[in-house]
Amino acid sequence: MDRETAWTHVSDAAARLRSRHLRDLFADDPARFDRFAFNHGALTIDFSKEKIDTAALDALLALAHACGVEAARDAMLRGEHVNVTEDRPALHTLVRADDPAPAIADQRARMLEFAQSVRSGAVAAADGGTYDHVINLGIGGSDLGPAMATAALASWADGPAVHYVSNVDGAHFGDLARRIDPARTLILVASKSFTTVETMSNHRLARDWLARAGIDAARQTCAITSQPERARAAGIGGDRLFDMDEGVGGRFSIWSSVGLPLAIAIGADAFQEFLDGAAAIDRHHASAPLAENLPVLLALIGIWRRNAMGCAATAVLPYDQRLARFAAFLQQLEMESNGKSVLADGRPAPRATAPVLFGEPGTNAQHSFLQMLHRGSDPVPVDFLLAAEPTGADAQAHRVLTANALAQSAALAFGQPTPPGQPHRAFPGDRPSTTILYRRLDPATLGALIALFEHKITVQAAIWGINPFDQFGVELGKQLATALLPAMDSGDFSAFDGSTAGLAARIKYLTAKSG
Repeated sequence: MDRETAWTHVSDAAARLRSRHLRDLFADDPARFDRFAFNHGALTIDFSKEKIDTAALDALLALAHACGVEAARDAMLRGEHVNVTEDRPALHTLVRADDPAPAIADQRARMLEFAQSVRSGAVAAADGGTYDHVINLGIGGSDLGPAMATAALASWADGPAVHYVSNVDGAHFGDLARRIDPARTLILVASKSFTTVETMSNHRLARDWLARAGIDAARQTCAITSQPERARAAGIGGDRLFDMDEGVGGRFSIWSSVGLPLAIAIGADAFQEFLDGAAAIDRHHASAPLAENLPVLLALIGIWRRNAMGCAATAVLPYDQRLARFAAFLQQLEMESNGKSVLADGRPAPRATAPVLFGEPGTNAQHSFLQMLHRGSDPVPVDFLLAAEPTGADAQAHRVLTANALAQSAALAFGQPTPPGQPHRAFPGDRPSTTILYRRLDPATLGALIALFEHKITVQAAIWGINPFDQFGVELGKQLATALLPAMDSGDFSAFDGSTAGLAARIKYLTAKSG
């Protein structure tokens, strides 16, 4: 079957199901859970509350075959140059593999040995004591992944306190620096290019902070980069310099040396379990038939929501406080990867691609935007994440949390009849959701969850025909900011549009007035 015919079959299935309420689908098929819940180890993904049936799922699977999902998957896993616009491979799965190439194995061993040395005090602070704090300076993939994972694995974080500074706003670094001792703080500068404006600005702040305390900044600073010569030029070298392969994209980089702050927080053994959990999903994705392949199925449900049902947004609700930053992590992973309107071959994309993604931990979201999800004019599909067992939390509180997660997914799907004369209490239901259930949030589970979503977005990219590995959309604004800096000093904004020039002039006026 060719690609366009497969898309037509998916559209036909959507037309047939669009007007059918989820209540009716469950009434017609009470065994929907058995049919649309899929397991891999302790991981369960329940699609039964999505507006699909067996014929619709078959049409989606036929679309995946027609779009060459298997060939695209295999090419990536082999390390081929699947990043066609930058002529690079995408090596993140090889970095976390059970049996990596010797160079990757050496890099991993060196990074984990250093992490253990920091934890034990063998790598000592300026005063000869152990490091109490680590500050990771990075942004985007050099921040979101490690920061999310460090919070998620707080029960394993028995090393130095690890902090993350990303924003070029000096308050981000300054507010933290006022609370901790520079003599007992290790600085990590994570930048693939070692030119990232925000990270380099914060590196300058960190150097000045250490210098004011009489500390040799180079001795207490590490660099994680694919451009080691730039780090050496900044005075960072030797055992403080860690490589990052050019073929590992920032948002896929937590498995590499970018994971150093996480390894310092949780230790080498737990970090290895984290890698093992991801590698187990890689093996499943590589070998399972598409009809049983969890990343493929998750991707196809996303295609169904976005293209067949016309849903422009997705909410991610982890009923797990430790995953408070998971939605923010997924925002970059999905929207930076697939938020594109141009195909890999340069033609305009004929269909919508990545949805807007947002989220908050449950139950906080219930007292925030779930009003709109239940009763708003536009259905917004939801991904619920839920642990069967709590990690570092009260068992009774977890029962309440679990009941809320299950209740919300049921309420979204089925709603309730409108009380007579009270339309403002209407709960129409028919709002789709997927629930991802796992035993508990440990290092292996977190690795598996991240890998699951990574593969989801690469499968969707293959179906949409886009390249998920470049991110040219981040460049233009940075270029304009660089051009604006000298104009802000000189006051000459003639090269800029009227709005930009007017705002910049107003800022200069307000600054001068306050001075």
